[in-house]
Amino acid sequence: MRRGICSTCLLFVAFVFAFSAWGAEKPMKINTAWMPEHETFLIWYAKQKGWDKEEGLDIDLKYFDSGMAMLEALPAKQWVLGGIGGVPMVVGALRFGAYLIAVGNDESLCNVVMVRPDSPILKHKGFNPKYPDVYGSPETIKGKTVLVTTVSSAHYVLSNWLKVFGLKDSDVVIKNMDQAQAVAAFESGIGDIVALWAPHLYHGLQKGWKIAADIRSTGAALPIVLIGEKGFCDKNPEVVAKFIRIYLRGVNLIKREGVKLAADYRKFMKDWGGMDISEDVAKKEIEMHPVFDYDEQIKLFDKSKGESVVESWQRGILEFFTEQGRFKPEEKKKVEGIPYITDKFLKMVKQPIP
Repeated sequence: MRRGICSTCLLFVAFVFAFSAWGAEKPMKINTAWMPEHETFLIWYAKQKGWDKEEGLDIDLKYFDSGMAMLEALPAKQWVLGGIGGVPMVVGALRFGAYLIAVGNDESLCNVVMVRPDSPILKHKGFNPKYPDVYGSPETIKGKTVLVTTVSSAHYVLSNWLKVFGLKDSDVVIKNMDQAQAVAAFESGIGDIVALWAPHLYHGLQKGWKIAADIRSTGAALPIVLIGEKGFCDKNPEVVAKFIRIYLRGVNLIKREGVKLAADYRKFMKDWGGMDISEDVAKKEIEMHPVFDYDEQIKLFDKSKGESVVESWQRGILEFFTEQGRFKPEEKKKVEGIPYITDKFLKMVKQPIP
């Protein structure tokens, strides 16, 4: 009799367990695209801590070495959400109607024009009162040789720096080099000016080179943005909002902890990015990439008084690369007519965010 009762109890327990397991929903797997850069640290950290599972998602981080490589994989839907530069974001909108759904970080401080410490350019600061933190003058810049990776974010800061003084690319001698070549050449005495992005600018600082301007000081901006594949976003708006919430949880963390996360950042770069960086570089990466929490993001997307801040950032990028021949005038006009910058999903994010 007891054996029968025990057997019945065991069957009941097994039934309850099986029913519970059947009833529990599996996390929804989401393929996402990232590069070995600052913005990815936030989502990588979230994955390590299981924050995606808390939202009912299973975020898979796919590695790409550039924004354009990411976009090549988008038509096949190898990924549906991710982090990408403001420049390839424009291409994604033009070719695929991809959405800009949030801001990842601001890379404006990490793209700079540098000179040697004895450069006469450093003797003039605030020549144009609209840009008080910019060094240089027309006389000290005209005719000088600049080492830069053309049609890039470094070129973008160079062009904006020249505009501060009413100058154009044609007013200087541009030598096109990749970043490593530019650093080596400038160190050997070639050129008068070099335009660099992180982490190469850190090497320049270690060598004593001085920053004449960064993108922010010239009145422009260069964001990393969160991108979404249009079809997926339209069909799964709640999922997109959860993805943004996870990312913004990382933003809140980095705002609280700052450089205390340097050890985690180094681990991320080594384990996921494949790069062994120093603690000092990790701290600089954290310090020089401003991030925006939920309230700040809402303000960046606000169009109540006309063009939003995000729209103005993207317009500046679009205009520059059209000038450089990267986009045709008709393509520029087409992009301007695409409502790809949206806060629809951002406004759906559940509050409060931890």
